[in-house]
Amino acid sequence: MANNTTGRGKRAPKGVMGRLIRTLFSFYPVLMPVTLACILINAIVSSMPSVFMQNVIAVVEDTYQAGDWAAASGRILTLLTILITMYVISLIAGIFYTQFMAIITQGTLAKLREKMFDHMQDLPIRYFDTHNHGDIMSFYTNDIDTLRQLISQSLPQLTISCVTLISVFCIMMYYSIWLALVVTCGVIIMFFTARYVSGHSSRYFLQQQVTIAKTEGFMEEMMNGQKVVKVFCHEEGAKHDFDKVNDELFENSEKANRYANILMPLLANLGNVMYVVVALVGGTLLLYGAPNVSISGMALSISIVVPFLNMTKQFAGAIGQVSNQVNMVVMGLAGAHRIFELLDEEVETDDGYVTLVNAREKEDGTLEEYPERTNVWAWKHPHHDGTVTYTRLQGDVRFYDVDFAYVPGKTVLYNVSLYAKPGQKVAFVGSTGAGKTTITNLINRFYDIADGKIRYDGININKIKKADLRHSLGIVLQDTNLFTGTVMENIRYGNLDAHDEECIAAAQLAGADDFIRRLPEGYNTMLTGNGANLSQGQRQLLAIARAAVADPPVMIMDEATSSIDTHTEAIVQRGMDALMTGRTTFVIAHRLSTVQNADAIMVLDHGRIIERGTHEDLIKLKGTYYQLYTGALELD
Repeated sequence: MANNTTGRGKRAPKGVMGRLIRTLFSFYPVLMPVTLACILINAIVSSMPSVFMQNVIAVVEDTYQAGDWAAASGRILTLLTILITMYVISLIAGIFYTQFMAIITQGTLAKLREKMFDHMQDLPIRYFDTHNHGDIMSFYTNDIDTLRQLISQSLPQLTISCVTLISVFCIMMYYSIWLALVVTCGVIIMFFTARYVSGHSSRYFLQQQVTIAKTEGFMEEMMNGQKVVKVFCHEEGAKHDFDKVNDELFENSEKANRYANILMPLLANLGNVMYVVVALVGGTLLLYGAPNVSISGMALSISIVVPFLNMTKQFAGAIGQVSNQVNMVVMGLAGAHRIFELLDEEVETDDGYVTLVNAREKEDGTLEEYPERTNVWAWKHPHHDGTVTYTRLQGDVRFYDVDFAYVPGKTVLYNVSLYAKPGQKVAFVGSTGAGKTTITNLINRFYDIADGKIRYDGININKIKKADLRHSLGIVLQDTNLFTGTVMENIRYGNLDAHDEECIAAAQLAGADDFIRRLPEGYNTMLTGNGANLSQGQRQLLAIARAAVADPPVMIMDEATSSIDTHTEAIVQRGMDALMTGRTTFVIAHRLSTVQNADAIMVLDHGRIIERGTHEDLIKLKGTYYQLYTGALELD
């Protein structure tokens, strides 16, 4: 997938963690600080037992010398009471932060999914034309899941471990700088070991994220094309292709986890070695009565060495916990990076200021805006001097010397000029890749032109707000998309305000009413899987009915009858003719029989209009259209 994956062998970009934390605080400005405070309390208290151990051992030493065990028991009981109280506080803080983190984690994921989906609705069609759909789905599944683990597990654990390390190290420096230096040397060795091992694993974990998205994209393609796979007996080839993708995922995952699984045992054993070294150094210092250097000024004694050993174990364990979370952090940051890249994708720009409004005609023949639906639409055009003019929506579309390229430097339309007066039917004929669909994409402003002008009712379409422009257009595509819901709901998709009667009338106009009433539950029949329980022709009829209920002044038929049999085509053609009456219509068709009654036929070849005229004119011309019509040439 282009432009949204961390490259092979690279680390996650800097700044992702900071942005994620800022996102968490922006979503939960009160709950996040409270949760962080609970985590800090839990972490600080967990590092305090060594202090109490030192105090208890010191009391026992003093009592052993003085022999007053009764007084010692009271002091020890007081210390134990304080320790228990602090553990209760730690327990309460732990309960609260785990509950709060559950709210923050799931809430953040829900908000991010919502932001991603909202943002995707504003992305240009170009983005979806150039990105693998299965890979896009990976944002909502795999990447979100890695982010869940990062927020719910890794971030709290890292915070606790880091606070524990700082707290324990400060206590170590307070009791004995000599022993703290020994631990520091051990920590440096552990750090570089962890850095070396986790550096290798993180690289492969990032690659794993990329290949998971690639695998999901492959599976999405296979599921959509399963019928094609079976028709052409390509099962073995599909298995072979899947094995290659799956093997790549296996290799990256296996290498990532191989290094990750080495890290914890390695650090655990280094921690044990450090424990032994501290015990040897502490015992040697005690044996030779070496002077102690510490912040507290306390003399080195068994009451310091024994808790120090416990702190060394605790210190090594905290480092192990940090290292154990590194891989989860790397995967989570890779997922967060992909999510943020999606959110940073440039949205579809819209500089238009002309809007479409309900209008009514005044006695003097001019138009005025009206709050209720009148079935009269007008373009509301505000001017710099504060005045507003209204232009009746008629459906007059004109191209003036239009050039266009999907990719800079690779022009697909050259100097295209055409006009469609209100109510006219204009047909485009030409081989695949000639530029027919591109012209309709430009009318919708799915893409913006490189040079020239397109005017709609005399208004430059760049000045019309895209939503209002598209509201005035109806389109029936060659590839029909139906959504999960009833037949009635799918027809109403063209106009959400339409009543049932209007939807039924649209279906009758499209010639779909007959087969709909034969469905198990008629208009209430549930459709799933893009209407998999309907034939291709029936799905196309529903798409035409959906366009009909929108009742737009301009219709675009992009090979709308290409998937319908000849008998059904005759039925649909009558409905389409009724639908086109009084509307400006652009028709793209491979079957020339569907465009013979067009007011103008444009023959395109490699992005240029090479012939134009009515059916009779082009037959008399005996050019490309004549050869196509007589069968001397065939459309690709």
